[in-house]
Amino acid sequence: MRRVLFLAAAVVAVCGALVRAEEPAKAKVAIGEPAPAFQIKDQGGKAIDLAELTKSGPVLVRLTCGCSGCDKELAYFQQIHESYKNQGLTSLLIFREPDEKVAKYAAEKKLNTLYAVDSQGESWKTFQTTAMPINFLIAKGGKVVSIAKGCDPSGLLANMVSEKVATVVGSEAVDVQKVVAEKQPAPATDKKTAEKK
Repeated sequence: MRRVLFLAAAVVAVCGALVRAEEPAKAKVAIGEPAPAFQIKDQGGKAIDLAELTKSGPVLVRLTCGCSGCDKELAYFQQIHESYKNQGLTSLLIFREPDEKVAKYAAEKKLNTLYAVDSQGESWKTFQTTAMPINFLIAKGGKVVSIAKGCDPSGLLANMVSEKVATVVGSEAVDVQKVVAEKQPAPATDKKTAEKK
């Protein structure tokens, strides 16, 4: 009787292992690993396929929102795009906001990158994260080379991302904090303060 129970248990264990082996394991999104299969429609309804984008160069995917912190960071990430697009970088911003809000925001901020809306958060599931914002730098060919998460309105995080992008594209790093600061208009002084000086 023991022998029959042992054999039955062994058969169940082997069958269970075979069933689990048939289920494809979801690869962890991590540095050094291939980027996940990812497709989304841009603001105009055109399909964006991450695998296609990474055939021609590196891609910076930013999962973000329109909160005040992300809003303050936007200028730095737009500058990263401007600084490295001629070296092949494609930037893709994915907003977890309603379409109407993002359309207005994009017009106000004069977005110069690809962007898409994912109000349901499917992109976060694909990239296996709940962080917002989070940036995935994916090299030409599709391997994740950097993951930077968190909100830093000072631009320090964006500068670190800029350095990673520079390494990937083989160019000198751009200090995006400095470039954005130089683009900001000088603070206006009131007439009385100017007269006292």
